[in-house]
Amino acid sequence: MAIQSTLCHLEKHRYKPVPLHPSAVLIHKSFRSMRFSSYSFQPELSKSIVEAGFVKPTDIQYKAIPPIMKGDDVLAIAQTGTGKTAAFAIPMIHRLSTGKPKTGLRCLVMVPTRELAMQVRGVFDQLGKASNVKAMSIFGGVEQDPQIAGLLKGTDVLVATPGRMFDLVSQGFLKLDAIETLILDEADHMLDLGFIHDIRQLIRLLPQKRQTLFFSATIDAEIKKLAYSLVINPIRIQISPNDPVSKNIDHSVAYISMDDKRFFLERLIREHPDAKVLTFVRTKVRAERVSTALERVGIKSVCMHGDMDQKLRNESMGVFRKGEVQILIATDVSARGIDIPDVNYVVNYDIPEKPENYVHRIGRTGRGTQRGIAVSFCSPDEKPLLDEIAELIGKPIQLLKIDKESYDETVSLSNAVDHDWRKLIAENENVVIKKRKKKKK
Repeated sequence: MAIQSTLCHLEKHRYKPVPLHPSAVLIHKSFRSMRFSSYSFQPELSKSIVEAGFVKPTDIQYKAIPPIMKGDDVLAIAQTGTGKTAAFAIPMIHRLSTGKPKTGLRCLVMVPTRELAMQVRGVFDQLGKASNVKAMSIFGGVEQDPQIAGLLKGTDVLVATPGRMFDLVSQGFLKLDAIETLILDEADHMLDLGFIHDIRQLIRLLPQKRQTLFFSATIDAEIKKLAYSLVINPIRIQISPNDPVSKNIDHSVAYISMDDKRFFLERLIREHPDAKVLTFVRTKVRAERVSTALERVGIKSVCMHGDMDQKLRNESMGVFRKGEVQILIATDVSARGIDIPDVNYVVNYDIPEKPENYVHRIGRTGRGTQRGIAVSFCSPDEKPLLDEIAELIGKPIQLLKIDKESYDETVSLSNAVDHDWRKLIAENENVVIKKRKKKKK
């Protein structure tokens, strides 16, 4: 059993303790017994932390919360899924809810994607509800009037994507001159999307005297240059710098022909019917193709990609989050905005073209203190991309060997009536074209 045997291999090792990186030993010695109840948070915030089920801080939370509470600038590098959002949300809510009451927008959080904006705002809502700290998010792809109405009512924290934020600033609906803290979340992804000019433009609109928090999953020369142009004598925090993949994730790769990947995805899903499976593909069209292929074998899935309007994207996230649909097929634009608990498996159906995206994709599982499994399907043409990923993370990815008998068995056992993958692609492209024509009308 190809998939069964390989996943059994992963399960066998799933709960073994993972040795700490040497640079993390000191922090773990001191915070093994540390609990959130040990902090002197504002009482209402402490209540919300307990209700959220937070007991012990993660590495990044343990290191970042004290300096942020003191008002220091922070430059933090930590992998996806390590609890970065709570690492800045908790101390910010504490600061905003203590001292003399103030009105107006005091904290701006910049994020690269709509999904991430909603996710970060949700964390502020959850942790700030008892302390009456108000948060809202603004992003493109939806009508701006409800967002303008929210701004006019007033908010303490604004989570924004660059495009919509500058639109509302230019129209006079958003003032940034009273901002006390600027938070750049997923800064490396913002640079990938070409937002560096927007970030520099943003700085001109903010008070010179402010706290700046810079969070990124990766660091390179360009990111470092930008970071140090924004922060003043920052506290630098770097978690597991030599291993960008969270220690909570068992990740591996299997060599599979491009045309056969759907059979292996089908088998993985059937052998784990109760598991949440997040599947990443390279393009919008391929997301629809894979969804159609699963539908043909009786497996329900939902898609999330850039061609979908925000309402449909929210609906896909909603049914996947609730477990009403167990399979979500997404493109890389969604990799950083998907914060869904209990994602059991991440499948890289396509190897990502940018090595950094591998880290962000598989970071959707194994979040916080939970364990997770990620499996990549690599075709012969994608081997150079896999080599780049191995170079980025500093070691080869564990290989799942599939013998010919098991491989052929997986293909032959598929429930697909028509195994002609190229015919399926052609049919699906016709469906996509018809949908686009109908949409234009």
